[in-house]
Amino acid sequence: MILHAIEMGAGPPVALLHGLFGAARNLGTVQRHLAARFRVLALDLRNHGDSPHAHGMSYAEMAGDVLETLMRMDALPAALIGHSMGGKAAMRAALDRPDAVSRLLVADIAPVPYPPGFGAYAAAMAAVPLTSGLTRAAADAALAPVVAEASVRGFLLQNLRLGAEPAWRIGLSEIKAGLAEIEGWAALPGRTYPGPTLFMAGALSAYIQPDHRGAISALFPAARFVTLKNAGHWVHADNPLGFIAVAQAFLHDPRPDRTRND
Repeated sequence: MILHAIEMGAGPPVALLHGLFGAARNLGTVQRHLAARFRVLALDLRNHGDSPHAHGMSYAEMAGDVLETLMRMDALPAALIGHSMGGKAAMRAALDRPDAVSRLLVADIAPVPYPPGFGAYAAAMAAVPLTSGLTRAAADAALAPVVAEASVRGFLLQNLRLGAEPAWRIGLSEIKAGLAEIEGWAALPGRTYPGPTLFMAGALSAYIQPDHRGAISALFPAARFVTLKNAGHWVHADNPLGFIAVAQAFLHDPRPDRTRND
């Protein structure tokens, strides 16, 4: 599948991969800063943003989409920066095609399965009455009994197209069907990615735990770790300047062991 891409800048290629229910434009601030030195391609993953909808949300499929799109754009090998679901897609792309990934930055996710946590969000979104005249306020109110945080509701509602015929622009049914794969992680015996790798955890997030480091190092033997202050799971949104500084240092420095903890 060829994904929708937003392109900025010139130089060595860097691809940005968003998380679940997100879109390429969520990484716009990061993209604009990195574009001063790099050719930055922000991708909408399948069933997200303006990319095509299709059944199947496995990381093998998502990684295949990313690599196919970057190959079509003559942007391989590329550095991959992925957050959450996008981080898992980036990891899988690096493990499937180490030659196609120049370096890898994974933001607040580990190569492990996580407990189910997003089914209620998807069900609440699917239950919003998509009738003519629907307003954002009414949609927000429909989500509120399930999604308590206003910021999270706002994030989800970026995917809602209002107007005469309101609709979710994302492939919501395909995402719902694929949640077990999105929240999981398939074992890949014998595969490793030896290239420069950085795992960035949010200081206020529990997604990367100390006991995940063994699984990370087994797949990514060159992995280094950094914890970003004043950031939860949405590290690039919670501390954008810190995120950008770490990403720039990692991309500019050919020696990954010089990346230091914040």
